[in-house]
Amino acid sequence: MGIFNVKDKVVLVTGGSRGIGKAIALAFGEAGARVVVGARKVELLQQVAEEIRGHGSDALVVECDLSKDPDLLKLVSNTVDEFGRLDILVNNAAISPYVKKSEELDKDEWEEVIRINLTAPFLLCREAAKIMIKNNWGRIINVASVGGLVGLPRQLAYSVCKGGLIQLTRSLAIEWSPRYNITVNAIAPGYIITDLTEGMRASEVISGELLKRTPVRRFGESNEIVTAALYFASEYSSYTTGAVLTVDGGWMAS
Repeated sequence: MGIFNVKDKVVLVTGGSRGIGKAIALAFGEAGARVVVGARKVELLQQVAEEIRGHGSDALVVECDLSKDPDLLKLVSNTVDEFGRLDILVNNAAISPYVKKSEELDKDEWEEVIRINLTAPFLLCREAAKIMIKNNWGRIINVASVGGLVGLPRQLAYSVCKGGLIQLTRSLAIEWSPRYNITVNAIAPGYIITDLTEGMRASEVISGELLKRTPVRRFGESNEIVTAALYFASEYSSYTTGAVLTVDGGWMAS
């Protein structure tokens, strides 16, 4: 962790109760950052916070529903109230509850996914930037997906959101990096072993097809996303903004 120096930086991680978000939150805590974790399940967040404190780092739990504007504002305000600033934002939380033909996707389902996966990250970027601008320094890391780079069948809303998140990353980077020293980058994971991919991995046919296209011939682990997040948060990435780093076992190369 030594080369990725984030000691005493204040980091906010959404979806920090499990999967990729939990792995990122724990890694930042191990690297000496003060970590705020937000999600709906407080009991899981408390467990993550205790692990972070076990590394000797400060942790704050914020219960939040990213579909609600007041909860989004609370995430940022509670962070600043507790630690006095916000240095690094990791937009990780996402949902993918519908795997169905696009012609059968209804408006409410579409809007639910758009709200959590794209609108919430935009609003959090906006609110976080207001704090970062005052300090003339900031790091924003958006967890996208290979589904934002190529189309995914029967996952229209999810794929569109992740593509939008990549464009949000690029647009904010060219606006905020030169003016405020805020870098904005994205990580595009492939198929990682999380709750989000459980259904696909449980299907012998689907998992077989996914692994056939993945050159390393396995699903990724949440902790394999961590180094990318630490890189984007550290000074080692000071010349990197608007970038999309695929961590996908070679999926996009195949």
